[in-house]
Amino acid sequence: MNKYLMDLRKGKVKYLMIEEHIKNLIDKNKIKDGEKLPAIRELARILKVNNITIVNAYKELQSKGYAVLKMGSGTYAKKRDINRNLNREYSRALKRIFSNEIGDYIDFTGETSSGEFFQIDLFKNVLNEVLDRDGSRALIYQEPLGYEGLRKSISDVFWKDSVNPEDILIVSGAQQGIDVVSKAILNTDDSVIVEKPTYSGALSVFKSRRSEIIEIPVEKNGVNVDKLEKILQKNNIKCFYTMSYFQNPSGISYDDDKKKQILRLAEIYNFYIIEDDYLSELIYDSNIKYNSFKSLDHNDRVIYIKSFSKIFLPGIRIGYLIPPEKFRENIQNSKINTDIATSSLMQRALDLYIRKGMWKDYINMLNIKYKDMYIYMGKCIVKYLNDKVDFTKPGGGLHFYLKIKDSIEIDSISLFKEAKRRGVLITPGSLYYKNPSEGKKYFKIGFSHVSKENIKRGIQILNSLMTI
Repeated sequence: MNKYLMDLRKGKVKYLMIEEHIKNLIDKNKIKDGEKLPAIRELARILKVNNITIVNAYKELQSKGYAVLKMGSGTYAKKRDINRNLNREYSRALKRIFSNEIGDYIDFTGETSSGEFFQIDLFKNVLNEVLDRDGSRALIYQEPLGYEGLRKSISDVFWKDSVNPEDILIVSGAQQGIDVVSKAILNTDDSVIVEKPTYSGALSVFKSRRSEIIEIPVEKNGVNVDKLEKILQKNNIKCFYTMSYFQNPSGISYDDDKKKQILRLAEIYNFYIIEDDYLSELIYDSNIKYNSFKSLDHNDRVIYIKSFSKIFLPGIRIGYLIPPEKFRENIQNSKINTDIATSSLMQRALDLYIRKGMWKDYINMLNIKYKDMYIYMGKCIVKYLNDKVDFTKPGGGLHFYLKIKDSIEIDSISLFKEAKRRGVLITPGSLYYKNPSEGKKYFKIGFSHVSKENIKRGIQILNSLMTI
């Protein structure tokens, strides 16, 4: 370590210069996480400065999370959680923008359908009909597992009565579903396999449960089954978290053969599949057929999670999950202990909306609108970024996932910061990896909250930033 610090002996040294130099060495892994830093007197002697200069430098490192003092032992380097800091910076930036000046930005970060397509007058009539029909019960009466009518509608309309309504649990969106399931079935140090890259919210949940997270790269039509089996042979896996359609962020979808192979492995190696059925309503490519893992599951190995919030209205936080018999009681209790019940009024309104056929009409309309936007964004990417990025068309969903070519120097975090200054918001790929550095060449752009004019202009701006 001292050979790296010797460079500081040139010229007049200040404590901030020492702090910055050591910080850079930690970031570049030349000083390892947990490695002991030189004693204060030793480093002061090497750099020919007084002890207080080193004391101040070490204090500065501690305040920024780059070092930790162990009493009676010394000061140790601490590698910062880059993903957590990036998540915080990204979230703060978007909160400031969304609360004040979102109209000034081209927003490629949207992960939900746009409210402009939602027929609010129709839904208002549904709400009024529910209130006329149910009165105060619509506002007061709570059912811990969810409104019985909605559970029956989900069973009838989406599962053709193949799922018992009693097995359906209403939750406040997919994120809560993942959290509820994790609390019910995962213990500290249980091993979870996730796709690489994967949804950052799921990573956060599994980390909070102190699970051992094992990543497996996604390919064109899902994870490599042979690689998955090798992991299963060497590890005692509790569950595999997957997004079966238009995966966030990669955009890939699993074909039926791969689903069946993974279901077979689940039975052989005794693990469970947490299926996050993400935006499967929006299929633009006729070659993609819808069959969830759950619909192909004959051994009760799938924990199915579905959110209405992404495709319906984000403000209406409703989703549902279907647990295997083995975990049903634990998962139901976990949900009840989390928040007792999801909005009764909105559950009843959604039930009626589905029963009246409005849901089907709305989804059909979204498919027409967003297929047009999807095709247009794809053409703009090819036209303006073809020599700068690689990508695969997902065939559905609301976004594209792009890889910056190796010949282009900028990384996605720098691109995010520079694009924000130019009025364009993107999502850096580093957010979707356990090791953020693996996502530095990837970024995601969505088309659900932008006009065609802004899609073109935003992609032109990204092109100019990657040209510099």
